[in-house]
Amino acid sequence: MMRLVKNGLMFGNLVEIKSIALVERYNRALEQLIGKTTALTEFHLDISGYSPEIGHELGDDLYLNPKGCNRMFILLSTDQKTAPLLNSQFSTSRSILRHYIEQNENELFALTAREAVAGELMNSVFSMETPADLLHINQIDIEADTIQEQVAEANLLEGHIERFMTEDDAWWDDVLISDMIELAKRTGNIQRNPVSLNTQSYTQGNYYTNHFGGVYVFRDTKKPTIIARQMIEGLNDLPIENILTFDNRDEIASFLRNEGLSELIAQRPNDSNAAIIKQKIDFITITTAANLGHDLKGITRRNIRTLERRFANEMPDEFYGLMDVWRWASMGGSVPKMTHAHPAFFYALRSSQHQDRDLVNMLLSDLSRMDFRQLFICHKPLFYEAYRGWPEAKKDYVVKFLAAEYTMDKVGAREALFGNEPRMDDPVTLYDAEDYSETGKAKPKSPWGVAVEKDGSVRVTSSQTSKSEDEGRDWGAGRDWGKSRDWRGRDRDDKVEKRPRRRGLRKELDWDKRDYKKRGRKDSDRGRGRR
Repeated sequence: MMRLVKNGLMFGNLVEIKSIALVERYNRALEQLIGKTTALTEFHLDISGYSPEIGHELGDDLYLNPKGCNRMFILLSTDQKTAPLLNSQFSTSRSILRHYIEQNENELFALTAREAVAGELMNSVFSMETPADLLHINQIDIEADTIQEQVAEANLLEGHIERFMTEDDAWWDDVLISDMIELAKRTGNIQRNPVSLNTQSYTQGNYYTNHFGGVYVFRDTKKPTIIARQMIEGLNDLPIENILTFDNRDEIASFLRNEGLSELIAQRPNDSNAAIIKQKIDFITITTAANLGHDLKGITRRNIRTLERRFANEMPDEFYGLMDVWRWASMGGSVPKMTHAHPAFFYALRSSQHQDRDLVNMLLSDLSRMDFRQLFICHKPLFYEAYRGWPEAKKDYVVKFLAAEYTMDKVGAREALFGNEPRMDDPVTLYDAEDYSETGKAKPKSPWGVAVEKDGSVRVTSSQTSKSEDEGRDWGAGRDWGKSRDWRGRDRDDKVEKRPRRRGLRKELDWDKRDYKKRGRKDSDRGRGRR
């Protein structure tokens, strides 16, 4: 694992703590939360205040996340908002915590200047004992305060001030005045520098959890669905009709299609999309050669074809399926026909643009693990788990590839692989940003279809899906891959002119400015007349 650490692929972007004052603040917060302290004088923190060095010292990687349900956090600085979240058990935890820090950044900046802020992401359950608990997590509440309870005391002082200003006899209440003075000594001037951290709640929509071997919960879709890596006891007892495992490839593909959650990477012959498919083929070639004991030293993109010829008879079905897609996408010719059951099917997909994009890409990376780049981007915990079992030759190649070609331009790589990042408003459902990638709020659907702005024009895609396509099980045979259509068969080439601007708006604004200036000159003239 040290290869990953040295190349910034693991424990990257953590916040370094080496100040004596910050270490003391952390120990006070840690003792209050778990009754323990650290003897380390230097360590690193993730967004929640978890330190891998302290986890190793205590022999507990979940020392801030007992039973993996209610994540506690320690904030020493608002700079922690850009750090990753390590040992996350839920896909939504990091973005919820980052959103909380950004929403209260001014207050947290003032509080952490004097003391550590500690809090908790409170679920409605305290442990995950049975699969039924998956559906009991509906809301995440965040409560936080300093170790000295500065926020609580500021709220108490605010109440005293209100009494002092409104009650007639408060001027003669020596006890009230004395309490206000003592509280103000600890909180400072809350009138000039108000301190408040309100409890905030976040809806837990669709999410992934590492509990029960890995489960994807889609309960905000038209057809609520749970997808588990393997069947576990009690899963079929849940009050959800569509319960699937990774063995149900046909049903998973149909669910993603019917809900409009996925699309083809190569929807028409196109050089850029063909390049993505070709890289996936190269990753499969590297995996096959490494598993067969081949030394990958000196291997570059140019001479990977040598490995393809050498191990042609040992290549898995994923290789040949993607080769058909690549030939069509790069050279034209016959349209590939690939059913859901084909091992390469999920390699040819990516998530469409919606608020659960990262969750769907995480699921697809889980179903196509030989694509180690997508696995690293979308599902880091699974990547690290798989990395431990790889041959040394593959470990060395993957680390060099990711360090040279991904970390140099993360944003560009993500846009090329998954499409442009949607704008981030106030998300209804939140996901991990650096751990998986950022997501934004989906645009509302219109009754005429979905509007997509591209190249200066607005394209409207129909929301109707033909019945014959819904019933077809062979997507390759049932669809024309030569046209730009998504899985619902929506044509993306219909151009619609932009809506013209309101011409009267600019005139109204100009009139307001002229009227304001006239009134300003009259007022100044009257002032000079008075003088």
